[in-house]
Formats: sequence, structure tokens, C-alpha cells
Amino acid sequence: MTADYFYGLLGGLLIGASASVLLVFNGRVAGISGIFGRLIGSARSLENAAFIAGLLAGPALYLLAFGGWPQISIAASWPVLVLAGLLVGFGTRLGSGCTSGHGVVGLARLSRRSMVATAVFLTVGVVTASLMGALA
Repeated sequence: MTADYFYGLLGGLLIGASASVLLVFNGRVAGISGIFGRLIGSARSLENAAFIAGLLAGPALYLLAFGGWPQISIAASWPVLVLAGLLVGFGTRLGSGCTSGHGVVGLARLSRRSMVATAVFLTVGVVTASLMGALA
């Protein structure tokens, strides 16, 4: 049980550190949906691609560091996961940002827009999880 908290703490520290480094050294907000959306046709395409490549390399680094994958279980079916992913993508474009941009960086910068967006994210997440739990 202690290891679960350790991994969550370590992950949070790494997310905060990477967002801070990107902001301090590049003056850019680490909003993953925005970075992903600017992969094509942006003057910073290479920089954005490098950031996404770093995100994708994370699981491989985890495997090298710990010698195995964490045990997780996902009870939802593939169609539900695909639909959920599409809804998250739509929501991030609608809200002009995602949990990393608004929740991590925006809240740290005391952005009112990010406070509202994060409150909406959390509320919808709690309602969705409650409904899915009730329907299961």
C-alpha cells in the first residue's frame, strides 16, 4: 500500500517538475492537448514532437527503472474506452485545455479560467464515475 502512494507522489513530482522546466526555460505552458494539437503546422512542431515523444517514452523508462509494469485493471470495454477518449479530446478542445494545462500549470499560476475548468473537470468526473458505478 505504501508503494502506491510513493508512485503517485513520484509521478506528481515528475509532472510538476517537467511543467516547471518547460515554463521556466521555454516560456510555454505544459498543456498536453495543446501541444498535441500543435504537432502539425506549428513553428514549434519539432519541440512539440519531442515533448510528446518524451511522454511516450515514460512507460519504457518505468519498465527499465522498476523491471516490470504496475498491476492495473481496467474494467471498461474497448468501445467505452474509445468513446471516453474521444469525449476527453472534445472536452479539452472545448475548454481550451486539459487537466495538465489547467489543473497543473493553470492552478499554479492562479488562473481563474483554470480554476473553473478544473472544477468542471472534477465535477464531471465524479458524476460520470458515480453513474458508471451505478450502472455496473
